[in-house]
Amino acid sequence: MTDAHVHPDCLVRVFPKAEAERRALNIACAASAWSAAECDRNEALASAAALDGAPPVFCCCAIHPQLPLALKTESAPFPFSPPFSIGAELEALERRAAEGRLAAIGETGFDLYDAAYRETGAEQEKLFAAQLEIAASYGLPLVLHVRRALHKIFACTKQLKKIPAVVFHSWPGTSDDGFSLLRRGVNAFFSFGTALLLNHQHALRSCALFPAERLLAETDAPYQSPRFREYSSYRDCKAVLSAMADLRKAGGQNANGGTEPETIVDRNFYRIFTGG
Repeated sequence: MTDAHVHPDCLVRVFPKAEAERRALNIACAASAWSAAECDRNEALASAAALDGAPPVFCCCAIHPQLPLALKTESAPFPFSPPFSIGAELEALERRAAEGRLAAIGETGFDLYDAAYRETGAEQEKLFAAQLEIAASYGLPLVLHVRRALHKIFACTKQLKKIPAVVFHSWPGTSDDGFSLLRRGVNAFFSFGTALLLNHQHALRSCALFPAERLLAETDAPYQSPRFREYSSYRDCKAVLSAMADLRKAGGQNANGGTEPETIVDRNFYRIFTGG
């Protein structure tokens, strides 16, 4: 199996056996980092997996759109210790991209969930523009966090068309939104996680209708917990894939001659994160 969006460094804090679970379940993952220090730890995890012949870890890094507010309020659980320099982080991010050490830039994007986040909109705009430029300059995929901000993404479609793959982590829009992005020439992929298990209607419909070659599965572990659980983990991949299979069958999308969603999303995952 594959997990298109997970935070291993955060997950291990609440579930110390997370990496053992990942290896036991034979899950390759795209490991998201919010800082250079966290990306260093994910790189160490990836190196250990490669040495042991374990399923691969693909390192992704970006400055999260929630970070400007977190720095102001010190209220969000970001793995950094002040003083924290956004300028230094951007320089480190570009250096990693230039050295070929990243599988993707992400998660970046926009978060306009409430008034407090909207007040940092200008800072989010600058951060996104800088990271979009890095992705375009080094031919890297982009992993997007978008909350109540799809209009911002539609405003950037001209630039996004230059990106080799644009992954929408925990797809937040409608099926019409997704098809519109594809029609505009964005090489978009739509990742679904525990929202499918929580009966989120837009996610259910989108997953049922999107082309198979556009689908990914994720856990966003530890942050998108299933019902009655405190956190998500790698073991939720199987439940997400099962829900995806049921939705595809119910929607008449038993695609690719009956190919299972696991095979489909694995193929998409490796095509994106290995550049294949």
